[in-house]
Amino acid sequence: MGKIRKLYAIEKRIETLPAEEKTRQRQQLAQPVLDDLKAWLEKNSTRVLRDSLTYKAIQYTLNQWDLLTGYCQDGKLHISNVLAENAIRPFAVGRKNWLFADTPRGAKASATVYSLIETAKANGIEPFAYLNHVLQHIGNAKMVEDVEALLPWNTSLNKMQKG
Repeated sequence: MGKIRKLYAIEKRIETLPAEEKTRQRQQLAQPVLDDLKAWLEKNSTRVLRDSLTYKAIQYTLNQWDLLTGYCQDGKLHISNVLAENAIRPFAVGRKNWLFADTPRGAKASATVYSLIETAKANGIEPFAYLNHVLQHIGNAKMVEDVEALLPWNTSLNKMQKG
């Protein structure tokens, strides 16, 4: 836990830096801590029981090492996926509602609506206004470009941005 705390302390110090500088700082400051953590995991993986949860956690971490340390290669990435988890939490809680999608078509329709709502939120657009806009214009979409024009990151949707 101490090694993880060091990584988060580094992130706290560099959080306001531009992405390129974050990358440089992470490679200089965080990479040695990560290298030390990996060595510790490798050393201690042989000291715990193979059937234990600790062993499984160590092996999982080592197996995912490249993904775990990928944030050091790109200053735009976050050390943690907590922001993504927080963004999908309302969706995950809504899974109970899927029990009422009693047909494959109903389930697909629900998934489509959830996807539109969460994507609108992620792009800073008020979901009701976005859904209203899409439903008013989707019937006129004849080509892929017409559908792409309805995507929430389309700049013509700025008027729907959350206040």
